[in-house]
Amino acid sequence: MVVSKSWTMVRHFEGVPKLEDFKLIEKTLPPLKDGELLLESEFLSVDPFMRPYSRRVLKEGDVMMGSQVARVVESKNPGFAVGDHVVARSGWTTHFISDGKGLQAIPSTWPESLPKSLTLGAVGMPGITAYVGVKQICDPKPGDVLLVNAAAGAVGSIVGQIAKIWGCKVVGSAGSDDKVEYLKEIGFDEAFNYKAVRCVAEALRKAAPEGYDCYFENVGGAFTIPALQQMKDFGRIAMCGLISSYNDPAPQTGPCIQSLIILKQLRMEGFLMYHYLDKPVCEEARRQLLLWIIEGKVKYREHISEGFEKMPAAFIGMLNGENTGKAIVKA
Repeated sequence: MVVSKSWTMVRHFEGVPKLEDFKLIEKTLPPLKDGELLLESEFLSVDPFMRPYSRRVLKEGDVMMGSQVARVVESKNPGFAVGDHVVARSGWTTHFISDGKGLQAIPSTWPESLPKSLTLGAVGMPGITAYVGVKQICDPKPGDVLLVNAAAGAVGSIVGQIAKIWGCKVVGSAGSDDKVEYLKEIGFDEAFNYKAVRCVAEALRKAAPEGYDCYFENVGGAFTIPALQQMKDFGRIAMCGLISSYNDPAPQTGPCIQSLIILKQLRMEGFLMYHYLDKPVCEEARRQLLLWIIEGKVKYREHISEGFEKMPAAFIGMLNGENTGKAIVKA
């Protein structure tokens, strides 16, 4: 018999999630039935979207949502052999039983030089999100100027590198001097620490006096107005995330943005990756990102916490901006 450990959400989060909002439980898994397989999580993902979506899709006491790279340890399913690796969406759990549906097999041709955890990051949902948002919505042309905030995170760092490959000037905003240094290391033309500048609007003007053609939004809040003010006419804006407001107990209020959108004739589009999961662009993104990483054109960084018991702390730390690159827990 296998004992599975899982982190459950004790209560819906109020404000910033706290360690006491989670509870570790154990349960003994039953023997496999025909067609089933037993998997063991090796790497687990913590992502910003879990904060707002947990209230929508989870009940209090449910296992916390999330994806993992897992290894098949026992199989009665002819489609999966012991030792195979997959990406699953089975939440914060060490072991789980599956009928094979919804599992994304990691091919045996996966390069040995690359960690399989990349399928949760640069070659997984965050990287694909970056690719889709840049290609489908920002639609950059060579010579365009692209702005991305939360630029040292799992999505933002890939956004900037994709835009550079496609011939753009790239400006990134991040929350520490170390993160700004990282952005420069991976090829951003300009980067600034929004917490250290006197005025965000001034920093945006200094980084790109000519203005911005494209804006990839991950933060929202007070950053949005000065960013829109610096957009060129007919600019394109991909609305991906609003991490500045995820922990707010009440909806944010602020200046209206409609006049800027109208006067500058901007195109602003929100998007959710779930809408694109069955579309060809996702597989295109996965193949292209892996190739770029192998070629050294896209660089990545993983912020890895060791130990399944660190899941809640890693999640809270990620929401507080402690990570550079993708936040991962190694079970």
